[in-house]
Amino acid sequence: QVQLVESGGGLVEPGGSLRLSCAASGFSFKTYGVSWYRRTPDKARELISTVSSRGSTDYIDAVKGRFTVSRDDDRNMVYLEMTSLRPEDTAVYYCNTNYVARSLNYWGPGTQVTVSS
Repeated sequence: QVQLVESGGGLVEPGGSLRLSCAASGFSFKTYGVSWYRRTPDKARELISTVSSRGSTDYIDAVKGRFTVSRDDDRNMVYLEMTSLRPEDTAVYYCNTNYVARSLNYWGPGTQVTVSS
């Protein structure tokens, strides 16, 4: 069974850092691009970053220069290094692939990130 589990969230002060992890089971990340998303009650889930199967990366302007996405296919893991965190980064963070999200209509539980003084 396909499963995605995000972890590493928590409460941090503005300017702090967190490292989020995304673990997949039931399929391999190897041939997929993997994206990070975030969601708040105020708006729909939004795409924030993607790492391709070849390791190329893309970021939205709001996180560019502060967040870094990476992958470890041997461990079937994807990571999101978050630095210089701002209160506006507060959200539930999710990882997914287009295949799992669109074709299987599956999302993991997400991990809560709260940036506050």
